[in-house]
Amino acid sequence: MKRRLLVLVLLTLAVSAVRGQTYVKLNGLYALAGIVNPSVEFTVSPRGAFQSELVYSPWKSINGHHFQFGILMGEYRRYFRAHQEGWYLGANLGMMMFDISKPEIRDWKLQFENRYSKGNGLMIGFCGGYEHRFAERWLVDAFLGWSWMHSWYNGYSLEGVIDMEPHRPHPPRYPDPYNKSAEWYPNKIGVSIGYLIFNPERGKRR
Repeated sequence: MKRRLLVLVLLTLAVSAVRGQTYVKLNGLYALAGIVNPSVEFTVSPRGAFQSELVYSPWKSINGHHFQFGILMGEYRRYFRAHQEGWYLGANLGMMMFDISKPEIRDWKLQFENRYSKGNGLMIGFCGGYEHRFAERWLVDAFLGWSWMHSWYNGYSLEGVIDMEPHRPHPPRYPDPYNKSAEWYPNKIGVSIGYLIFNPERGKRR
């Protein structure tokens, strides 16, 4: 899993080579939970921008529950006023790998299933947010996204015993651990701090 995530990181960094006004950002909200979420956003038009981002949770276990995953996502954003300034709407597409106990809300508390799933998936969704530049090179980006996630995985007990008969609408004739699911889930939320690393307009003014 670590090798695959390294490849994803390199791909994410390579995006910054595109010649447009480019910001690198880090999600402060995720960082408080120990989750790494760097991103690179660059302009493609006066009101359009593209962002590539990586999300990685290094937590192999939280109170006995698995919580390790990685996501690579690309997103197009359309600003109402101008790029990196004000409200925007966006559409995103991503892929993920996970080894996780599914979180859920029970009795108004965040809890985890007493099992875990290991597999991969794809997601397609939309987002909305607001960016504000508060200095020559700095900005803050607050956002929320929702997506349709399709996952393929095997289920295990917390002791590592594979579930050969997972719940399905139509059970197979013979025991089979392979499972899949599709549902709407939030795929991103946070407040990122961004720093301008490349501005082609500055070179033109000289």
